[in-house]
Order: sequence, then structure tokens, then C-alpha cells
Amino acid sequence: MSADLQRPLLEALKSDVLVIDGAMGTQLYERGILYSACFEELNVSRPEVVSRVHEDYVRAGATLIETNTFGANALRLEKHGLSHRVAELNLAGVKLARAAAAGKAYVAGAIGPSGYFLGDASQDDLDKVGAALREQAEALIEAGVDALVIETMRQPAELRVAIRIARAVATSGLPIVAQVSVDEHGRMADGTSSFDIASEMRDLGADVVGVNCSDGPMNVLSAVEAMLKAGLPVSAVPNAGLPRRVDERLVYVSTPEYFGVYARRMFKLGVRLVGGCCGTTPEHTKRIAAAARMAGASETEEPAAGEPRERADSADIVSISLPSSPMPMAQRSDLGAKLARKRFVVSVEVNPPIGLDLTRAVAAAKMLRDGGVDVINIADGARAQARMGNVAMAARVQRELGMETILHVCGRDRNLLASLAHLLAAHEFGARNLVVITGDPPKMGDFPDATPVYDLDSIGLLKLASRLNHGIDPAGKPLGSHTSFVLATGAEPAALNYPRELARLRQKKSAGAEVLMTQPVYDPAVLERFLDDVAPLGLPVLVGLLPLASYRNAEFLHNEVPGMQVPESVRERMRKAGTGAAARKEGVAIAREMLGAVRHRVAGAYIMPPLERYELALEVVDGFLDRD
Repeated sequence: MSADLQRPLLEALKSDVLVIDGAMGTQLYERGILYSACFEELNVSRPEVVSRVHEDYVRAGATLIETNTFGANALRLEKHGLSHRVAELNLAGVKLARAAAAGKAYVAGAIGPSGYFLGDASQDDLDKVGAALREQAEALIEAGVDALVIETMRQPAELRVAIRIARAVATSGLPIVAQVSVDEHGRMADGTSSFDIASEMRDLGADVVGVNCSDGPMNVLSAVEAMLKAGLPVSAVPNAGLPRRVDERLVYVSTPEYFGVYARRMFKLGVRLVGGCCGTTPEHTKRIAAAARMAGASETEEPAAGEPRERADSADIVSISLPSSPMPMAQRSDLGAKLARKRFVVSVEVNPPIGLDLTRAVAAAKMLRDGGVDVINIADGARAQARMGNVAMAARVQRELGMETILHVCGRDRNLLASLAHLLAAHEFGARNLVVITGDPPKMGDFPDATPVYDLDSIGLLKLASRLNHGIDPAGKPLGSHTSFVLATGAEPAALNYPRELARLRQKKSAGAEVLMTQPVYDPAVLERFLDDVAPLGLPVLVGLLPLASYRNAEFLHNEVPGMQVPESVRERMRKAGTGAAARKEGVAIAREMLGAVRHRVAGAYIMPPLERYELALEVVDGFLDRD
């Protein structure tokens, strides 16, 4: 079904579905605009670039495009010194979108969060935010938009202000689309459920309610299903990714084909507007448009097992012929030597604290060392929280305990140059083992307005580290020496798109990966299949084990975390175990059974103790350790 654009938007939604365009920011970045730039200012200084993005989405089939005004309010513009140009930038944004739409798409004025934290908001704070959003809404209405889209709202207090302001200034009955961003449980920052917030948005005067950004198509589908019960037209505009995944570019992993599958499911469910948020492209829009044309089709079709691999990162490191081979792995670190001589190794994850005090983390590392653990795994800003840099913790553990560490290195927070500097500094501080991942996006953590970088994904980072091991920088220039990193990377034996996971592992090996460290696995059959399939890679595997702490923990992992499968029989065992110490004991027993089933096929174990209960790690590996 396609909308008759001669009718008002709300009238069209009674019988038709609409295709919302995709990401603006990531498209501008791919076209040479730095993330540090003010994207909204480009409406005036680089209008041709913004216009081309709009035009590409219209050609792809978008029937509603949003203006490039997401952050065009005085509070967000202030950091660029542009708070006095609100009206100018919003008017220009509408003009560009209207010209690009050329009568083929509705134009919605985009209003994003103010950027002003309203945790314990005073009335003065609310008034300040309200004034900024009012100024922007008035400019968009003056410019002649077909609707206002309030989007990516995480704070209920700000959402309420935004809708009230929009309803007050939209005196002609202009439609208001209100979209929130929810967590993996479908809840706002304060815990409000998707249904409850949809009902409140309806009561405040929104004409369409929905979800944008959030955790990718799967999570958004679940959230909007609850919103449909509020009785208004619903929109769904997910990121191109599943942020709960661990070892991929989390915001941007969903292929257009995969997106098309979920678009069909959303339309089939009754969602009236579907589009794309962060990381989506005109190719994603094409798939959504195809799903709109087939809105009544069966939802049984799934992506083909051999779906095309998604495009490599635009910021990925170019191919360079490498000089002489790096130092043999056995000479690079004690971990490398143990792996080379096939000694069973055990790594346990101990993360930096939130704050400054490393005392507990170092004490945990000492206990594990004394218990026979070979190496400590230290995450890099785990869960996008305010944690100490892992290089500092690694240096202290190695200095005080004489114990090797494995540093997680992720691409979230550093551009190419900063990643290069980080690796060189880590080597100088004595770090010799890395596990390379892409990193959880900031919107998962406590600082959702922090800017993600992602110049390099895990494959790009592996290429960078491998080049350093060969003694050259990313441009192919000699370093004068070389690093001696052992390069590990993550793997998901229970990945939802298993063929794609295997394809990426082959790419990671080509990029320099030498060791695989798996996500936790609870089904021996899943792990055996994975070990069979990765055997041709010839890489040692450290099996990931996370001892279950409770039945609730098991249910959460099984139902909420993609790439994790906890068989019903295991969950039933945890249910019968009850709570507390008995449940933890059963969780350890299950982990030991998994390890015992594959001990002869893996190079070691990677233990992730729940809730900092590091003693459980020693219980899991008791009797499995090799003693020199």
C-alpha cells in the first residue's frame, strides 16, 4: 500500500502505511562530514550534501522524510556557538526537505532531545527546556512541515514538556508524532513501560506514538506491539543493529535484508509507519518500502542462509602488503607460550570499578592468581559506563601481582588515531594480550548523549593491531620496531545469524585474529556444532562460561540477550535449585558440565563470574587446571 500524498497525513494513515526515511547523521559522515561538525548547520553551509541524502531516501521509497533538524534547538546548538540561529537552521532544513520530497513524500519536522539532563528537574530546568523546544517547534511550523516528530526521548519529564509544547504551538491541528527510545526491556529511563508511556503520550495530545533508535528491529518490534494497545497509529524506527550483541558493530549490524524481514513483521502487526534510525541507509529504506508494498504478505520468510555480507566500514584500514612475519606467538607473552604448547589456560574477567578505587579488583585478581588462573580479562568501558581505563588496571595488576592480563580493546570511544595511540601505550605499559571487539554503544549505558566513534569495528581493529605486530602503522610506514600482541577476538556460538557469524570469523582470522573467545554457552550441542565449524580456521578456542546465579538470571539470558541460548532443561534445573547459595551451586555445576563436555576440544576457558562473585570461577575450573 502507498499513501495518497494529496491527503493530510493522519487521513492517509487510516488506510495506508508510510515509509519513514533512514539515518541522516551516519549518511553525512559517510559523505565526508566529521562527527564533530554541527549537522544542522549544514542546512546553510553545505545544503547540497543534505539535499542528496534526502533525495536518496526519496528515490529508495521513503514516503515521509524528516528534516535535518534533530539537534536544532538552542540548548544543543549552544555548544557550537549557534544558539542564535535556531530559526534560520530550522527554516533551511524544511526548505531542503520540501524540495527533495518533490511531492513524493510528506515532510516532518524533527525535534530531538534538548541535551539537558532532567534527572531531578526543577521548574526552572523544565522551563528552560520548554523554551528551547518551543522556539524550534514554532520555526518548523512556520516553515510549513506536514507534521512534527518528537523523537529519541529517554526522559519522561522531557517527553512531557515536548508534547505539551508541540500541542500548544500546533494550533492548526498539525499532527504530532511522539517517539521514545527504550532499553532492552522496553522501558524508559525511569522504568516506565512501553504501553504506559504510549498511553501517556496519547493523553498529552500525540497523534501517533512509537519507538525509534533503541536496540534494533527485534527490541523495537516487541516495544511497539505493546504500544498498539494504546489505540493510536504506531511508528517503529529502529537502529540498524542489536546493541545487546557483544562482538560486532552493535549499532549498525543489521543488513537491509534482515531489516526487511522485521519491517514486514511490523506492518503485519499493525504498525502504520516504519523507518530506520542510526546506521540505516537508503538500502534499508528500499527493503522497508518493499515490505510496505507487501504489507499483507506472510511473515514466515527469513533471511537466506547465504545472505550477502554487509559492506565493510568506510573507515576501515586499507589493504597493505605486510613485510616480514611478526614474532612467533609463543614469544610474545606467557599466554601465547602456553597456548603454543597446548597447555589448558584459564582467563577470568575482572573489570575496572566505576570510580577510582582499584583495591577490590586487584584483590580479586590476586585471589584468582593464587587459585591457579593464568590471566585476567579486563573490559574496555564495559556496558558503556564510567569506568577507569583498563590499561591502568592492567599495569597495576601486572606490576603488583606479576600476573598477565588480556585487555579488551573496542572501537566505540576512539577514532583511528586514538586507537593507534591506545595500542602503542598499552604495549609500552606491558600489555601483550588483546581481545578485540567493537564495543557497546553509549546509548546502552549511563551517558546516552556521549558520541560514539566507531572509526573501526573489530575487524578494522584487528588489522590495525596486526600491522603493529608487523612493525608498520596504518599507512604502511615503518614504526622502527614492532609490537608483540597476542590477538584474540570474540565469537557467538549461538548467534541468531549463525552463517554470518562464521563468515565474520573467517574475516577476523584474515585480519589477524589468533585466538577465539566465545560468548557463554549452555547447550553442548550448540558448542559442539560451533567447534566443528570453526575447526578449519585452526585457531585455539577459549570457551566462555558464565555460571548462572539464579533462575531469573537464566530466563533473562535466554529471552533477552541475542546470541545466548539457555536450554529449557537448564532453566528448569535453576528453577528447582531455588535462590541464594543453592542456586549458585547449581549454576557452577552446569558450567562444570559444559566445560567437561568439551575440555578435550578447547584450548582453555574464559570465565565471566556473575555479580563479581569471583570465587565461583575457581569452583568452575577446579580439577580442570593444568599445573606446570
